[in-house]
Order: sequence, then C-alpha cells, then structure tokens
Amino acid sequence: MDLLEVQKAKPARASTSPVMTGIEKQRSSLRAFAPALALLAGSFLINYIDRGNLGVAAPLLKGDLHISGSQLGLVLAAFFWTYTGLQFVVGWAVDRFEANRVLAIGFLLWSIATVATGLVVGFVGLVIVRMVLGVGESVAVPCYSKILARHLPEHNRGFASAVIGAGQYCGPAVGTFGAGLLMARYGWRPVFVVTGILSLAWLPAWQKWMPRGRGVYGPLLAKRIPVREILCNRSFWGASSGHFCECYFLYFLVMWLPFYLTTERHLSMVTMAYVTGIGYALAGTASLFAGWRSDSMIRRGASPTMVRKATMLIGHSTAAIGLAGCCLAGPNVYLVYLAFAGVGLGIVFPGILAFPQAFAGPESAGRWMGLQNGLANLGGVVSPALAGFLLDRTGDLTSAFMIASTVMLAGGFFWVFGVGRLEPVVPALAEAAASLT
Repeated sequence: MDLLEVQKAKPARASTSPVMTGIEKQRSSLRAFAPALALLAGSFLINYIDRGNLGVAAPLLKGDLHISGSQLGLVLAAFFWTYTGLQFVVGWAVDRFEANRVLAIGFLLWSIATVATGLVVGFVGLVIVRMVLGVGESVAVPCYSKILARHLPEHNRGFASAVIGAGQYCGPAVGTFGAGLLMARYGWRPVFVVTGILSLAWLPAWQKWMPRGRGVYGPLLAKRIPVREILCNRSFWGASSGHFCECYFLYFLVMWLPFYLTTERHLSMVTMAYVTGIGYALAGTASLFAGWRSDSMIRRGASPTMVRKATMLIGHSTAAIGLAGCCLAGPNVYLVYLAFAGVGLGIVFPGILAFPQAFAGPESAGRWMGLQNGLANLGGVVSPALAGFLLDRTGDLTSAFMIASTVMLAGGFFWVFGVGRLEPVVPALAEAAASLT
C-alpha cells in the first residue's frame, strides 16, 4: 500500500512542474514589462493633466479672456477636432511604424502645446493651441493598445490596461487638486507653462525602458487586418458605440465638473480641487481593482467574454446612476453620488483597451483602436459644446448632466449586446492566442 502511494505521488509531482513553470514565466514576463507599464501610465497621467487643466482653469479663464459660455464650450471642444480626426490616421501609423517612437513624438508635441497654452491671448489663439494639443495626444491610446497587445497575453491585459487607466484618472485628480490649488494662488498661465516644461522629463526615461523585441507572440504574428474588414465587423461597431458613450461621459466630467462645482454647488477653487481630485482617485482605484479581478477570473477559467462584458455593464450602470444622483441630490448627499460616478467610470476603462487587443491582435491593434477611438471621441466633440449651449439656454447644467447619464447607461448595453464573442477575428491569431493560455 505504501509502494502504491509512492508510485501515485511521483507522476502527480511531475504533472505540476510544467504548470508552475508556466506561472513563473507569466509572472516574470509581467515583472519585466513593469517599468514600461509604469511609464505608459505616467504618460497617460500627464496626457490628462494637459488636456484637463483647461477645464480646471475655466472659471478663471472665462472672466480673464471675456469669453461667453458658448465660446468656452468651443474652446473645450477644439482639442477633439484634431484629436478625433487624426485617430483614423494614427491607428494606421502605429501599425506601420514603431509604436514606441510614435508615442515619443506625440508626447513631445503635446508638451510644447501645453507650454504655449499659458502664453496665448484671446479666443482664437486658445482654440489653435488646443487643436495642436489634440494632434500630439492623438497617438496615445492606439500606441498603448498596440504595445500591450504585442507584449502581454490576454490574461494579463486587463490589469495592465487598468494601470494605464489609473493614469488617466489620476491625471484629472492631480490636475484638479494640484493645478487647481496652484491656479488659485498664482493664476492659470504659470501652471500651464511649468506643467509642460516639467513633463519633458518623461522622454529620456521612455528611451531607456521602452519595451523592445517582437513580444509575446514571436513568430506567430498574424497578417494585418484590412481596414475594410474591421469596418464590416459587428463587434467593432458595438465596441465603438460603447466607447463613444464612455467618452461622452468622461469629457463632460473633465471639462465641466469643476465649473459645475464652483458655480452651481458654490464650492471655492480649493474645495473644488479636493472634491474632484478625490473623485478621480476613486476612479483610478476602481480601475485597478476591476482589471485585477477580471484577469484573475479569466486565469481561473472563466469566460473572457462573460467577464469583460459583465464588468462593462456594471461600470456603465454605476456611473450613470451616480451622475444623475449627483445632479438631483441635495447639498448633503450629492458628493456620495459623485463618488459612485467616479467608481463606475473607473470600472469601465480596462475593457476599453482589452476588447480591441483581443479582437485585432498585436499586428492590427493600432488600427482597430485608432478607428474605435476616433469614432468614440466624437463624444468629446459633442459633449463639451452641447453642455455650453445648454448652459447659455437654461442657465444651469442640469439638462447636460441628465443627457450624459442617459448616454452612459446606453453604453453598457452596447458592450453587452453589440459586441460578439471575445476572440481574435483572424483564425491564425486565435490559434496563436490559444497556445499562450
């Protein structure tokens, strides 16, 4: 009996060895990618500080430059005219050229535009520099999607996307908290100049730690998917619609929440900075938890399709309810609802990058994400301008809040019913992806 037990124990130990080796390889790969991932998150943080600082400065800028609510809405939307239009070109460029270099060039351009924002005078000059900022920042999301798809397998992309998403939400948190306090003390112009100059320190760090090599798929890389095939794919339009709803909601908050809190909730610039900073910090924390939890469930055998879709529905619904409650609640409760809006928004972000990476694979993730992000960011074109128009027409932002909430709720249903099974659209790539699980 003892001999049988020994004989049974030997193959059991042998069978676990390859599994443990695979786990160790996955952990080692993620650890090796960690410096690059931290820099990608840092670049997104800077990205959102630079694009969101104008929203923080809006109460000061509106009076300083003597512009109307409608003009302010156009200034806030001008960024998206170039940012959105160039997504359709940048996605192709990211797949065609080295994504690391494209990201660095874009970063340099948007830092220069940030410095220039603090130097302009008048409505027209402000519109121009915001358009230049949009050109530089247009490279970010397609580059992130391309780099993650190339260097990480599916079961690590949710958390990696969440880390980058935390940078997105910490950007407005740092911008509204740090920049808001500095603007209250020194004015808005010096803050833009100093922020743009300091951000340039990111470039030499990226040169040193950017990821290199062919990535996790190695020689199994698939042929690039033609644009026309992406545009004929049902999941592309479902993902683009859901992403549009998230962008509409996000940019409404980034551009108009500081104005709303100071003018309609009568908070000081300092208190507004604390409130919005905490809200975005909650979004970043929720993003990290959602990405980690979804990856953990997938590694344990749960369906990626079910996990990713359920996460998106929960996030969209929570954010929509939170924003509507914030608008309608009394002075003692509205901040609780605003916190829910931030948490829901954070839950959504990991899936926005994870879906295109799974569908398109490493060779086409740039163009898929570029096309999707271009259509989605039409929400950024519409949302700030529409809110400014409604402000002039109604005298407050109540109707703008309710529209943003409704759009966000609709987004959850687009992700669930408009998107198909989460798997590569190219059969050869599906086989390569299966070999990595």
